[in-house]
Amino acid sequence: MISSLRGRVLQAAGGSVVLEVGGVGFFVNTTPALALASREGEEAALHTSLIVREDALTLFGFAGRDELEVFEILIGVTGVGPKSALGVLSALSPEQIAQAVEREDDAAFRKVSGIGPKTAKLIVVSLAGKVRSTGRTAAAPAGAVVTGSVADSVLAALTGLGWTERVASDAVEETMAAASDADAASVPALLRLTLARLGPAQQSGRSR
Repeated sequence: MISSLRGRVLQAAGGSVVLEVGGVGFFVNTTPALALASREGEEAALHTSLIVREDALTLFGFAGRDELEVFEILIGVTGVGPKSALGVLSALSPEQIAQAVEREDDAAFRKVSGIGPKTAKLIVVSLAGKVRSTGRTAAAPAGAVVTGSVADSVLAALTGLGWTERVASDAVEETMAAASDADAASVPALLRLTLARLGPAQQSGRSR
């Protein structure tokens, strides 16, 4: 089992990073926010989960141990695979997930692409008692606040994920208008909020 990796970032784009560890490049699936925060040529450390299938060995990586723990709980829910679990963590922080579960708010999970009403309700039921809210707004990861245009960085990440520039630009503008000053100054936070906004219209948005 590969539970963590530390190495030099060879590539970071969309929802993945490639880490060079001991001369070997490991392809790791991540949230778009983490990929965007990773800098090529710099060292990074990830908490990882190795998913073993008959036809593939797939790594999923997270900056925080709390994200990894929530990911591993989510993939234990019937109907939630690794990609869907990663999608949930791309749209919601562990704290937001815990708050939604405590409020029995399955609507928060229905916004994630690939999560239907039945699965959303099952997530709430399955995670009850397994995740706990601290009652505080989750802090932005280290390095989240960047110089230059946060909106431009988020727009670049969304177009890299396959959204058209028009759809992505409109979503970023709407999200910026509703976001707090702290979220508007944080690339990962703004990206997470924008992805949540785009979630219900994901398929139509990408096809335009």
